[in-house]
Amino acid sequence: MAILTTIKSLELPDAWLVSGGVYQTVWNALTERPAGHGIKDYDIIYFDGADLSYDGEDAVINAVGTGLPLLADRLETKNQARVHLWYEKRFGRPYPPLSCSMESLTYSASRTHAVAVRLRDDGRFDIHAPFGLSNIFGMRLVLNHAFDNRQTYQEKGARMKEQWPELELVPWQTQAD
Repeated sequence: MAILTTIKSLELPDAWLVSGGVYQTVWNALTERPAGHGIKDYDIIYFDGADLSYDGEDAVINAVGTGLPLLADRLETKNQARVHLWYEKRFGRPYPPLSCSMESLTYSASRTHAVAVRLRDDGRFDIHAPFGLSNIFGMRLVLNHAFDNRQTYQEKGARMKEQWPELELVPWQTQAD
């Protein structure tokens, strides 16, 4: 809640808490583990197409860290409007320019990772999961063919299986399999 409250208070455009900070929290509740068990970091995304600069994103990263000092070293804040500018250099394959934060979920390493939540003005949650929530609640890690990201999928799966032995890892297959 502290993360959701902070990103709401900063009024970041199209801002969401995504991926592990969401689904791993659910897994911890389902398996009766402590709330932060196994959560390596908390991914916060936003979309500011008006400022694609590194400095602009860095200012937001610092503002989020200042708002959440106890979690600052575990926060990963990214402007989804600028991912296509650095992704290929870092990962060796192009990434398309996006039109909003939610579009980024379709490129997650796993369909299970593709989940986002944010706090509404009335205190309720907006939840977005383009592939649904059944894999999260079923504790299944399911591949996403948006990219050939077999290595990322398998590495994340192995780490998650250590933290949540109950997790079912759906084996990587190519679309032709």
